[in-house]
Amino acid sequence: MSAYDLDRFSQDLRTILQAKGTAGLPEIAEKLRMLLANPRFVAATFSEETPPGKRVLLHDELTDAYVLAHVQPPKKSGLPHSHGSSWAVYGNARGYTDMTEWRRVNPPDEDHAELVAVQRYRLEEGEARAYAPNVIHSTAQPETAWVIRVTGTDLDVLPRFHFSPERDKIVEATAT
Repeated sequence: MSAYDLDRFSQDLRTILQAKGTAGLPEIAEKLRMLLANPRFVAATFSEETPPGKRVLLHDELTDAYVLAHVQPPKKSGLPHSHGSSWAVYGNARGYTDMTEWRRVNPPDEDHAELVAVQRYRLEEGEARAYAPNVIHSTAQPETAWVIRVTGTDLDVLPRFHFSPERDKIVEATAT
């Protein structure tokens, strides 16, 4: 049997999304773990010379899902954000990502957000995790990280939550 590759992942991604929608996100995360375990896929997707940034590996026109390859430079830390009505599955091919999930604690009709950290964890090499629509999270890569991110659509066209330090505040910096 051949190694699990991007073609098989793309077929499984489409099948899962068409059959289960967002209820299939944990299964997509498991399939992404299988893809990340294929050293040929990782070597074909990333190299030491791959510059920081994002590349589209696949866009499935039937489901509108995207498979993106990110090279995250060292000491990159993102602000809390959501993917709006879409979802994402993050997986690490190399390096790790420190993830924080946040919850808004004030009413959504207020013009600012107050966030509290509800969970912190590390995604290690080969690990993947799904994030449902509207889940507020932040990422940090203390070292260079090669990340695969699968999204439900082109996130650049969706209204999403983006933390603004000038307007919003974190009311509790630690979580258990």
